[in-house]
Amino acid sequence: MPHNLRALAAHCTVALLAIAASGETRAQAPPPQLSEGQAEFSVFIGGQPAGREQVRVARSGGAWVITSSGTAGRAEATANTRFEVRYTGDLHPIESRLEMSQGPRTRTITTSYGGTTATTEVTQDGTTNSKTDQISARTIVLPNNFYAAYEVLAARLATLEAGAELPVYIAPQTEIRMTVTGVTPEQVQGPAGTIATRRYDVSFANPTGPLTAQVTIDDRGRFVRLEIPAATLSVIRTDLASVATRTAPARNPNDSDVSIPAAGFTLAGSVTTPPAMRRMRRPAVILVPGSGPIDRDAIAAGIPIFTQLASALAERGFIVLRYDKRGVGQSGGRTERVTLDDYAEDVVAALRYLRDRRDVDRSRIAVVGYSEGGSVGMLAGARERRISSLVLIAAMGTTGAELILEQQRHLLETMEVPEDERRQKIDLQQRIQQAVVSEEWEGIDEELREQADSTWFRSLLLFDPAEVMPRIRQPILVIQPELDRQVAVHHGQRLAELARERRRNVATDFAVIPGINHLLVPATTGEVSEYGSLPERTVSAEVARRIAEFLK
Repeated sequence: MPHNLRALAAHCTVALLAIAASGETRAQAPPPQLSEGQAEFSVFIGGQPAGREQVRVARSGGAWVITSSGTAGRAEATANTRFEVRYTGDLHPIESRLEMSQGPRTRTITTSYGGTTATTEVTQDGTTNSKTDQISARTIVLPNNFYAAYEVLAARLATLEAGAELPVYIAPQTEIRMTVTGVTPEQVQGPAGTIATRRYDVSFANPTGPLTAQVTIDDRGRFVRLEIPAATLSVIRTDLASVATRTAPARNPNDSDVSIPAAGFTLAGSVTTPPAMRRMRRPAVILVPGSGPIDRDAIAAGIPIFTQLASALAERGFIVLRYDKRGVGQSGGRTERVTLDDYAEDVVAALRYLRDRRDVDRSRIAVVGYSEGGSVGMLAGARERRISSLVLIAAMGTTGAELILEQQRHLLETMEVPEDERRQKIDLQQRIQQAVVSEEWEGIDEELREQADSTWFRSLLLFDPAEVMPRIRQPILVIQPELDRQVAVHHGQRLAELARERRRNVATDFAVIPGINHLLVPATTGEVSEYGSLPERTVSAEVARRIAEFLK
C-alpha cells in the first residue's frame, strides 16, 4: 500500500514545511562530533536515478565546513547544484549557501544564522528577496534536495535515543520538529565486507500528518542513507548503492539465501525452512511486499515484518520465500518503468523457483500479499493458476486512487486542518492523480509532476480489485488488522465481498484480527504517529495461525 502518499502534493522533502519547533530535545546527550572526510551519494526517486552529490566535511579555523556539488533531476531536466554550510565547533549554524542552476537560470539562497534568527536572501533572475525566521539556537540546517546537510543530522543522531527531539530548519522556509521514533543496529553486507550501521526512524512534524523517514549512519557517525517512503526517495552513499549490497538486520536460524531467475535479471531472497525437515515435500508460501524500496525483511518502524512472519510460518511447517524487490538490496532489475503487473511477474518467477525445489509440494504453493503486495498477489493469481491459494493482508479493496484520497483525508482530519485548507489539499491531490492517469499536466507545478509522474504510480491509481477478482480462481483468505489506519477495515470487508461474488465454488474466508495495526503488531490507536512508541514489536501470532489454518 502506498505509505501515506501525501508527499505527492510536495516534492520530496518539500513536504517538510510545517509548524515551528518549540524545543530541541527532551534528554541531555553527549556532545555530537563530526568526522572529516569525503563521500559521494546517489539519489533515487521511485527507484529511478535522480541525481548525484559529492560531499566534503572539513574543519577550518575552528569551524566545521560542509560542501557539496552535484546534479539533480532527470536527464531531460538536469540541474547543477552547489551547497555550503558552516557550523561552529559545537554545531551552532553560522551560514549556508545553496545554488541551483539549469541552463541560463540560477537560483541562490544565502542564509546567516544569529542566535535565534535566520536571515535569508533569495536571488533569482536578477531579483533578490529577503526574509527572517525564528529558529532554535542549535537548529540543524536541512534544505530541500541538498543531502550533504544530513551529515550534521547524522552526527547529532549518533548521540540520541528513541524519544529525543531535534529542531530542523528547512532552509529557507521554516523550522519544524523532528522526533526519533526508533533506533535499530544493522549490518550492511557489501562486496568489501560487513559494515556496522544504525538506522534511526524519525518523524517530521508535517502539517498534514507526520512524515516518516529513515536515516542510517555508520560507526563514525557519518551519513550513509536516507529513505522517505512516502516520496519513494532514496539517497544512498555510493559505496553501498550496489545491487551486491543489502542490509541484514535480522535472520532466522533456518534461513538460506537464494537467487531467483526473473525476466532478464535475478531476484535475491531468503528461504526459511521448518525446524525439523524430513524427507518429504512441504507446502510453501511466497511473501509479497508492499510499496517502496522494500527488501526481503519488510522493515517498518524497526520491525522486520517478513522476517518474523516467515519464522512463524516455518514453525507451522511451511517453506517460506521472501525476496528483495527488483532494484532493491541484492536484487537486479530496473524500476524506471515498473508497474504493478511487472511486480506480479516477479511473483510468478518466485513460483517457478519454488516449483523446482525438491523439498516443496508443487501443488501447494500459496501467495501471501501484504499491503500493496496484496494487489500484486491478486494480479499474479489472476494470471497464474499454479498458485494454489491467495492470502491478502491489509490490502486495498478500492481503486488505488480512492485509497490515496482516503488516506489524505484521514491525515488532514487527525491534524485538525481547517475545512477550507482541507478542501484545497484534496482538490490538489485529485488534480495530480487525474494528470498522472490522463498524462495531461497543464496547471500542475513541474516539481509536483517530477514526483508523481511514474508508471508505477499510474498503475497503482488505476488498479481496481473489482476488475481483477472475477479472474481469480484460487481460494482466498482476507486478513484485516482491526486498528489499521493506513488501509481501514472496510477495505478487507470489500475484498471479502468481491471474493464471495465470484462465480466459482471456491473457499473465501475473512478474518479481522483484534488489537493490531497495519504493521501487524499490537497497538492502542493504530495511527502512524504511534509507530515509534509501540511497546510490543513482534508480529501477532494470530496472523500466522490464521494463514496456516486456511492453507492446511
